[in-house]
Amino acid sequence: MWKNENELLTLIKEELYTPVVGDILDTLGYYHQFLPAQIQGIEAKMKIVGFAMPVLMIDVFGPPEKPFGLLTEALDDLKENEIYIATGGTQRCAYWGEMLTCASRMRGAVGAVVNGYHRDTPQVLEQNWPVFSWGSWAQDSSVRTQVVDFRCKIEISNIVIHPGDLIFGDVDGVLIIPKDRITEVIHLSLEKARGEKNVRKAIEQGMSATEAFATFGIL
Repeated sequence: MWKNENELLTLIKEELYTPVVGDILDTLGYYHQFLPAQIQGIEAKMKIVGFAMPVLMIDVFGPPEKPFGLLTEALDDLKENEIYIATGGTQRCAYWGEMLTCASRMRGAVGAVVNGYHRDTPQVLEQNWPVFSWGSWAQDSSVRTQVVDFRCKIEISNIVIHPGDLIFGDVDGVLIIPKDRITEVIHLSLEKARGEKNVRKAIEQGMSATEAFATFGIL
């Protein structure tokens, strides 16, 4: 159904939505794949899909010996179709902003997901590049946090994220698809999404919900 990862990501953006993918993950026994509900796109219309490049952060209390830790190295290591996904520390400041957006976008990355706040909202929106966060807060990071590792395993609310896992987010939330189940999950999700269109059409044409579920097995 797709020849390369660009076609895969385009197909997901055009045909899928997080509720149907989450349903498929549930059927496969992955019950805890949605990130916390407060992680949302900074605009409701934003959709994000790409491969995880996890980043680990910690709190600092004053100017660190190396400003921002390994932040610039992490940004420079981003590859095409990757998503910068960061967690760590106690969310004492903004974890994302205008210059990080620009640097990541120029590397070919396709979005950022931070388990914390962002800032520079108008300047980020100008770049038409998806960012998901807890919301906006201008508190600067330079004396409050630093990056200590990247391309490493991280956890957000007990959800384990490995490099190369697939991240998919829209107005209903952000979920993680384990990298060794991507093909199966997307195939099944496409089947379900296309089936749901048939169910809706049948109901709009007069079929009852009970009959529709008995006929299609989808509700």
